[in-house]
Amino acid sequence: MKIMYQIACQKVLRYGELKRSILGITHKVLSSQLKELEESGIVKRVQYSQTPPKVEYSLTPRGKTLMPILEEMCKWGMQYLPDEQRIHSSVN
Repeated sequence: MKIMYQIACQKVLRYGELKRSILGITHKVLSSQLKELEESGIVKRVQYSQTPPKVEYSLTPRGKTLMPILEEMCKWGMQYLPDEQRIHSSVN
């Protein structure tokens, strides 16, 4: 969800930008999740032939249809967080 949210907010993100935008995510986790999202037709990966290599990620039309669902799930989760977690989440 965090990966899709970051890409949706920026429209197009390079790998390094995406990694920096998700605190604590490891290279292994980000790479495997991006690959899975790409294989599912949710994320589009474009690789440019240049030095240094440039790869950009964006949501596919199919991926964009998931965003309203993810937003509602996030709202639901925030509504049912215990008070102390809700305060901490709103600070971040």
